[in-house]
Amino acid sequence: MYRSLFAVVALFVASCGKPQAEPVVVDAPKPAEVLLKEVSPEGVAYLQKLRQRTPFGTNDFDLAALRKGMGTRRAPADPEIKLIRVMAGEVPCEWVAAPGADPDVRVLYIHGGGFVSGSAAFYLTMAAHLSAAAKCVVLLPDYRLAPEHPFPVGLNDCVRAHEWLLANGPSGPATARATFVAGDSAGGCLTLSTLLALRDRKLKLPAGGIPISPVTDFTLASESLKTVVDPIISSKTMPVFREHYLGKTDPRDPLASPVFGDYRGLPPILFQTGEHEMLRDDSVRAADKAKADGADVTLEIWPGMFHVFQSHEPLLPEARESFRHMADFIRSHSPPRP
Repeated sequence: MYRSLFAVVALFVASCGKPQAEPVVVDAPKPAEVLLKEVSPEGVAYLQKLRQRTPFGTNDFDLAALRKGMGTRRAPADPEIKLIRVMAGEVPCEWVAAPGADPDVRVLYIHGGGFVSGSAAFYLTMAAHLSAAAKCVVLLPDYRLAPEHPFPVGLNDCVRAHEWLLANGPSGPATARATFVAGDSAGGCLTLSTLLALRDRKLKLPAGGIPISPVTDFTLASESLKTVVDPIISSKTMPVFREHYLGKTDPRDPLASPVFGDYRGLPPILFQTGEHEMLRDDSVRAADKAKADGADVTLEIWPGMFHVFQSHEPLLPEARESFRHMADFIRSHSPPRP
């Protein structure tokens, strides 16, 4: 039986045929093209189970339960995965390194949780999958959370963590050969915002970015917020997350809502999103904007999938393939060893 990492609080963390279904790669919304693709039997069965649950936030918004669930430490089952707690300056972090991972190819993975919850500890298993697939090391930052630390505090923590990552590896000070920034949901938003902030602050950019199911528009204008019945989370939560994270900040600020960003000069970006998630069009619209600005963009809309489907344990066939796509992206944009 497939069980989501987010099932602890029935939160962030389903749909239709054949194993190893390929995602639809598009430059703009093409729903008919998505719906024609088949999904693994495991994916079909899992979505059916998800549909029997009540999405988080349908009836109330329990922040305490959300934080408790997403604060759980979920270490990978493989005892050979190395977990190393460090301080990236003042930002607590944890390294995740699978056997054979290159310590000089480093990914800053920014966890999800609606900007108000989540932790590095909760994402250890997902980071281990990425490390094993891409043969890279992954740094999970515990950035500060809203509403106690509203925008842009968490973003600034992520920028500082990437600066530290450039000069430090799992074994200590060492210059990175390549860095990447990745993250899901709120962390997908912060992935794009970190890229924009690094560019704006004239800091060294990573070799690429991987936003997974990102929030990109806090004006809440994406059509999928109204038309998609998300099996994981209710669209009723979005104004609550916005209030906690932004307060009185203009939701059109591009560092808060990256769909309004200027993507000129940014590195390649791989978007991954699911067909059956309310935030699907946030990915589509941000990818369109980045491509219009001249960025090298790949957008994958995974048929039958849902919010952060890559986090489920054991992995769905689509999730395994998704990690392979991320690994290919990282390898193709990493410079060769000297």
